[in-house]
Formats: sequence, structure tokens, C-alpha cells
Amino acid sequence: MKKTFGVFFPLYTTTLLMLLGSGLLTTYVSLRLSAINVSGAMIGAIIAANYIGLVIGGKVGHYLIARVGHIRAYVSCSGIITAAVIGHGLTEIIPIWVVLRLIIGLCMMCQYMVLESWLNDQSESSQRGVVFGFYMAASYLGMALGQVVLMLQTGLGMSTLLVIALCFALCLVPIALTTRTKVGHMSPAPMELKFFIGAIPKVLAITLVIGMIIGAFYGMAPLYTSQQSLSTQQTGLFMALAIFAGLVAQFPLSWLSDRYNRNMLMRINALLLAITALPLAVFSHISFPLLLACGFIVSLMQFTLYPLVVALANDMIEPERRVSLSACLLMAFGVGACIGPLLVGALIEPLGGKILYAFFALCAAGIVALSRTSAKEQQTQMAVDAPVPHIAMPDSLSSSPLSPALNPNLDEQMIQDQMPAHETVEQITPAEASDADKVAERREQGADPEADTGLQRAFILLEDSDITLKEEEQDEEDVAPPRVARQGR
Repeated sequence: MKKTFGVFFPLYTTTLLMLLGSGLLTTYVSLRLSAINVSGAMIGAIIAANYIGLVIGGKVGHYLIARVGHIRAYVSCSGIITAAVIGHGLTEIIPIWVVLRLIIGLCMMCQYMVLESWLNDQSESSQRGVVFGFYMAASYLGMALGQVVLMLQTGLGMSTLLVIALCFALCLVPIALTTRTKVGHMSPAPMELKFFIGAIPKVLAITLVIGMIIGAFYGMAPLYTSQQSLSTQQTGLFMALAIFAGLVAQFPLSWLSDRYNRNMLMRINALLLAITALPLAVFSHISFPLLLACGFIVSLMQFTLYPLVVALANDMIEPERRVSLSACLLMAFGVGACIGPLLVGALIEPLGGKILYAFFALCAAGIVALSRTSAKEQQTQMAVDAPVPHIAMPDSLSSSPLSPALNPNLDEQMIQDQMPAHETVEQITPAEASDADKVAERREQGADPEADTGLQRAFILLEDSDITLKEEEQDEEDVAPPRVARQGR
């Protein structure tokens, strides 16, 4: 385990810094917009734009990585995010903020794809569970630390945005300095949406509802705390404890999930979520210690739902379709994460901040209703090798369409068959450069030499002409003595 952590330490460090900046930015945006009296509906639209960007980024990231390689894709996306973060401080025009959040979400999904394909490519099948576990811990820890940084800020000015930009700038350093650059391209998991809608419609609906809960929490919980008259520091503590609860909940959940009926566990957790959310949904103002306690318990319940529904879905589907299943679950979750902030944002202004936890209770009741199945249905839906071992995992806001490749429950050969290595857009020919080492280096960095134009082509021609000139000079030196001898005779 220590060796595995050491090998992937640069990637885990990058993940932690990236999620630190992302978690801090999400809370900052909600608080900042609330402070300048932006409507709840518009705040929800801005938060939803981020998740729409995450969904779109699944396609864009694959193309970008295939064209320029992992390191260049990550560095360029990090630069764009840094500029977009600073852009929030240059203007308060809300439509521009919507565009900036969409761009940030898109670029972050590209970064997730780089990290997850890199982790999968460099890890053995036997290591994948440990690798995935550290990745999950780094994700949750980064988001929680982002809220801790918020507690140290005295206001919501430009200094907070500079800290966020600093995190996104620094997160590219471990990637840029790593020597492990030989990463194979991998296509995102294919989707068989029509098949799964027919096979497990309730599971997909539950996943969408869970996405609505998680998306609304990340985007609208800071707005709820501001309506509770909490300070910025108190909001940071509330969010940090809530996100940390998500990490704590994963380990007992894994133990329970492997020993008890998962459908029953999900129904119990959803029921507990509805019950624990009721005090926050009913009372307009409660004491800060009680708010922290209730928020922590609610988060314990809500962050267990997505891993449970993923494990349950894998139990219902035959092994050869599980890679496609993971992609469809991620898509359903992402759509729900877009809908949740929009709904809560539209309701929070006329009904008050407590509607957020009323929304959680209502969604939890919906999950309880959807998870009710007869014994006959359960028997016919279970796959041959069910139940599969449960694994702790982050919510899908910290993962990409490549994440199925990191799932230790999926067979290595199955992943390779359904997520084949992407063929490079155009192959490099050794004749393009006389030095084979330079060709190999360019391949490792993900460059596409056949597409070189302008300065790139000029550099290649200059290198070739320089090498040719040196060879001619060397030939002249070698033949010079015989020519002198002939002249003497």
C-alpha cells in the first residue's frame, strides 16, 4: 500500500489541489451571489451550468486527450480554469458568470478524464482497489479542505478568488513534473441507454434523484446557511463537516453492503435521510451546534446513496454489460445534478432556505417508493455472480466517463474489450525526423506530428536541415586529406 501511494502521489496531490479549488469555488459562488442579492433561480442556473459543463466535457475531453495527449490536455484546461476563476472577480454580469461556470465544468471533466485514465493505465488489476480508494480519499479531502480555507477568509472579495486560482495553477505542477508520461489513450465507456431503460428503469430513476440531491446540496447549501444568518467562517465549517461526513460514511457502508440486502439498505438510508432532514426543513432558525449536528447526519445518509445504487445496479446486470452500465449511471447522475439546483433555486426565494432540506426529504421519500420491489422481481433481476463486492467511491461529481476502468469489481479483460485503447488521430512516421528519440518523445507527450503546421513544421525542417548540414561538414572533414594528397601529386 505504501508503495502504491508513493507511485501515484503526484496524481493524488493534483487531485487534492484541484478539488480544493473546486469545492471552495462552488461555495464562494453561492455566497457571493447571495451577498449581492441575486435571485435564487439565477444562482441555481449558474450552479447547473457547472454540471452541464461536466456532462459535455465527457465528449470534449476524449477528443482533446486524443489530439494533444494527457499532459498538454491537463495543463491547458488548468490554465483556462485559472483564467475563468479570475474572470469572476472582473465582472458581476450574471450571464457571463453562467458561461464561466460552464467552461470551468467542461475543463474540470477533462482533468478528471486525464487523472482517471492515467491511474488506470499505470495500475495493475490487483492494485486498482487501493488506487481507487486513495483517489476517493483525495477527492473528499480536497473538497473538505476547500471549506476550511473559506473559514480563514475574512470576506468574499478578490482574495478568495486568488486562492482558488492559486490551487488550479499549482495542481498542474505535479502533472507537469512527473516522469511517468507513457499513458495509453482509452475511449470512454460505451452507453446502451435504451437497454438499461428497459432493464432497470427504477435504478436509473433513483440515480437521477440522487444526482438531484447531491447537485442541490453542493450548489444551494451555502445559500441556505446565509439565510440562517451564518457568517462565512460558520458556513465553511458547516460545509467542511458535511463533506467530511461523506468520506466517513463510505467505510461502514462497505461493510454493511457486503452483508445485508442492498435494496433494503438503500431504502433504510433514504428513510433516515428524510427523517433527519425534517428538522432543518421545518424550523426556520436553529442553533448553530444543532445545525452542525443535523447537517452532519443528513450528509452521512445522502452520500451513501450513490455507492449503494451503483452496487445494486451491478447486481442486476450481467458482467459483460457493467462497463456500459457505469457510463449510463454517470449520465443519469449528471442530468439529476443539473436539475436539482434549478428546482431548488426557483423555490428558495418564495419559500425560504429551508426548502432545500424539504427537497431532500421529498427526494428521499421518492427513493423509498422507487426502491420497493417484490421478492419475485429481485430474484429475476439478480445477475449470475451477484452480489458483487461493494467498493467505497466518491460521488460522480468527482469522476468521469473513464471511471469504470478504475472499478476493481470489473474484470480487466472486460474493460479492455469495451473501452479499447483509442487509435491516435494520425500515426507518426519515423521519416518525419532523423532522430528516433525525438519522435518517441513527441509520441509520449501525445503530440500529433502529422498535423504539424506553421511553426511546428518549421521547427522540424530546421532540425532536419541542421542535422544534414552537420553530416555534410563531417563528410568534408573525412575526405579532406585524400583530396590534398591528390593535388600534391
